[in-house]
Amino acid sequence: MKQRVITAVVLLCILALAVWQINTPIMVALVAFLSAVASNEIMKCAKVENNFIIALGTAFSALVPFFASPVALYPLVSPEIWDKVISFIPNTVFIIALVLVFLLAMLKGYAYTTFEDVAVSVFASVLVPFGFSIFIKLRDMFLNEQFGIYLIFFALICALGTDSGAQLGGMAFGKHKMSPNISPKKTVEGAVCGIIFALVLNAAAFLLYNRFADYRIDAAGTTIILVCSVPISFMGMMGDLSASVLKRNFGVKDFGKIFPGHGGVMDRFDSVLFTLPLTYAMALIAFC
Repeated sequence: MKQRVITAVVLLCILALAVWQINTPIMVALVAFLSAVASNEIMKCAKVENNFIIALGTAFSALVPFFASPVALYPLVSPEIWDKVISFIPNTVFIIALVLVFLLAMLKGYAYTTFEDVAVSVFASVLVPFGFSIFIKLRDMFLNEQFGIYLIFFALICALGTDSGAQLGGMAFGKHKMSPNISPKKTVEGAVCGIIFALVLNAAAFLLYNRFADYRIDAAGTTIILVCSVPISFMGMMGDLSASVLKRNFGVKDFGKIFPGHGGVMDRFDSVLFTLPLTYAMALIAFC
């Protein structure tokens, strides 16, 4: 317990640093670090033995967040210059090149590299960093940067608030197992409590935003955000269950050990990687 508390305090300090430096390249570097570690954790858990694939996939994952926005390196690099760099070659080209290199590495190391290794590595090196890069995409997608930052916290509340509420609700009211073969401790009652708890937290966060932000969210926007909180929170819970399935398939308890007592980056951000893309989709459809 002492170890978990110490790690939680360290994580809170890192979160404070991220909030303090949210509009600087330090935030992007932090997201890149988390992305690289999460990608590496998945490949290691999947027992990928090809060190070249692991190294290349980890490096690719670290680079993706830096290309998420023209403002990613500001003030070190001007948005105009970085936008030209980002748009010079489409992202799809880099993904195709990565897959081809992985396949060539499979051919060279055919004795210890399988197609399953390549498939897992592509998933870890492309989809996982895409999820993390949405931190930066949301931050920079609106002229009103406060709203983008608010949506980041909205996605985090949908993930972390649901998880905390589900644990507390399950302890207090849990009777019916939600998914006994995947996560025996999760209950239907806990899941409902988690979604309600996240909705309440998001309502409180919305009130604070509208109280202190320069530009307030109108009634239509308010309705969209609070209504979407429910399905996005639910999908965050599905992200947690999906990660549990992966760990069962890999035969591991935790994805990593970078956070003593809390596991790895993927253990802490599995549900966030579901809520962030859905929040981004909501923002694209409803607010752009």
